[in-house]
Parts: sequence; C-alpha cells; structure tokens
Amino acid sequence: MALVGELDAETIPVRAACDALGLSRASLYRDRKPQYPATPRERVRAPSPRRLDDAERQHVLDTLHLPEFVDQPPTEVYAALLGRGIYLASIRTMYRVLAEVGETRERRNQRPAQSHAMPSLTATAPNQVWTWDITKLATHEKGVFLMAYVIIDLFSRYVVGWMVATKECKHLAAQLFAETIARHGIEPGLQVHADRGSAMKSDTLAQLLASLGVTRSFSRPRVSDDNPFSEAQFKTLKYQPDYPGRFTGELHGRAYLQDFFGWHNDDHHHSGLALFTPADVFYGRVEAVRATRQAALDLAYAAHPERFPNGPPCVQLPPSAVYINPLAIEALCVSAAASDHAQNSGVELDAACSGGDLQHQLASNCEPQLLAANAT
Repeated sequence: MALVGELDAETIPVRAACDALGLSRASLYRDRKPQYPATPRERVRAPSPRRLDDAERQHVLDTLHLPEFVDQPPTEVYAALLGRGIYLASIRTMYRVLAEVGETRERRNQRPAQSHAMPSLTATAPNQVWTWDITKLATHEKGVFLMAYVIIDLFSRYVVGWMVATKECKHLAAQLFAETIARHGIEPGLQVHADRGSAMKSDTLAQLLASLGVTRSFSRPRVSDDNPFSEAQFKTLKYQPDYPGRFTGELHGRAYLQDFFGWHNDDHHHSGLALFTPADVFYGRVEAVRATRQAALDLAYAAHPERFPNGPPCVQLPPSAVYINPLAIEALCVSAAASDHAQNSGVELDAACSGGDLQHQLASNCEPQLLAANAT
C-alpha cells in the first residue's frame, strides 16, 4: 500500500496500480483515512441548572433521616412536608438523593424466591406409584358441581379408588386414601403424586400418609403436564359417547362412574398398555393373555404367511416401566453405551440400553395418554 501511495496518480491511475499489485482499492482508501483513538472520549455532561446544590441535597437527606421519616417512603415524606407548608424537592429527586447513598432497597419483608424441582417418578410394578386428582362434574343446577376424587395406579392405569362428593374436602380425601390403602393391603414405600390443590397439600392428608409410610410428590406450580395420567383419564371419562354432560345429583354421578370404571378396568384395551386391560396388568394376567393372543397370531400366520410381509407376528407387551418426567434416562443410555464401547467396540448403542427397548419404552410411556381406569 505504501508503494501505491508513492505513485503519481496522474501518471499511473490508482485503479491500474491496484489491479497490477493485486490490492483492494477499498483497503487502500481505508488505510489513508485518519486513525481515531480506539476508545472514544467520554463526553462529560454539564450539570443541569435545575439541580439542587450539595447543601440542598444534604438537607433533603438529613430530613429523610429524621426519626419521624426514617421508615417512611419519599411519597409519604413529600406529602407530610407539603401539608406543613414545606417543599424541599420532588418525590423523584428524593429517590435520586437516596439512591446516591444506596438507601433505596426494599425495606418490607419479602417472600424469598421459590424453587420447585421437577417431579420424577418411575413405576415398574403395580402399587409402587399412585397418582390422583379431583375433577368437577357439572350438574343441572348452574354453578353447582360434584367433585370426583380418582386415584390411579401409575403402572397399570388401574383406578384403585374413587369417590363422588359435593365438595372438595381434605377430610374426604384422607378417608378415601385410608380406605383404599387398607383395601389393597399396601405396604410402606408407596409414592403418591398429585398437583398442589388445597386437599392435596393439606396437613390432614399429609399426617395420614406419613403414618402409613407413604411419601408424597407434587407437580410444579403453574405446570399443566406434571400429572398427565390423571388429567388424561379425566379427558377419557368426559369424552365417552354416553357421558351425560350434566348429572342430577350424587347418586347419578356415582352410578355412572361405577359403570365407567368397571368397564375400563376389565374391558377396555388400553393403547398405552399394548391393548391389555388395566386389570390384566394390575393383577398379573399379562402372560396368560399374551399366550392366547400369540396362539391366534401363529394360526393366522400358518394359514396365510403371505399376509405378514414382516415375518411371524409377535404380541407386544406392556412397557416394563412407566415414568412421569424421566430424568437423565437418555444420558444414562449414552453413558452406558460409551462405557461398553470402550470395553468392546463391537457392542452397539441399542445393546447398551438394555436390549434396545429403553428408548422405545421411554418414548411410548412419557407421552400423556388417554386413560380410563376401573373402580373396585
């Protein structure tokens, strides 16, 4: 660039010189511009002519420090002084003076920030995790609802207990759990998951469950999908073709729910359970039902193998584990695969993840499903 700058522009044009030397004219012109300092100077603003002088600002601060004003906000101080015929400064100026000495923090008692961990539950057998919730059932009287308390076994989607009442009450919830736990003979170690309703968080229910060795789990505030199985079951209930929409009273509500839960547990083939019924999974009848289904498929395949292009059909089984907000499952699979690969490079990721079924089960079990369960 220095060489081009020394050339006579009238004899050799800049464009021709740059083309001959392979230089960019833009870079040449940029290099010729005067260099400015890397950091521009900070402009010092002149003080406003309306600004209070130092003595006046100190007088405002001393006034705010008086015993009668020391615990009052500037708004109250301004109004009190103005009522006495005294004007020192505007409310905003008082705040500005206090801010200069670091005295504008919140002085009232404040609730500390709340942090709620994501609930994570896993069920590998019946009666390990129950989820429950309360839903409203509309009646023919405007503004009057029935309350349906429903407890679901997470692993089998089986409704282990339910109740219809005219109100949401912690004592009714405690009574329902006491009867349900006694009926099923539940040993200590059960986990119960619910949202943060008043009945769910009540001390009455908490003391009962603690005395029975039951641990509690709660959804996060303002999170709608932390209790998906109960919510989906309510949708299944209210989207049935024969759902009346409105009930005449408690007897009507109990009669309908009795029939619905009985049908669902014993007769409904649940898509989330590989088309087994909740009762099949809850009572351990899966293997017997699977053998009957497999025999039927084997006969169909023997009669018409051409109708099964993927080979002999196999009965799908319900998932071996059901999750609510699974944590680090994928990381566990990746870690296991990496560790196994370090020992034996021929092992694939699917083998490291327990036969290749874990990711498939996780994807199928973590989705909110349309659930319905039967009453006992």
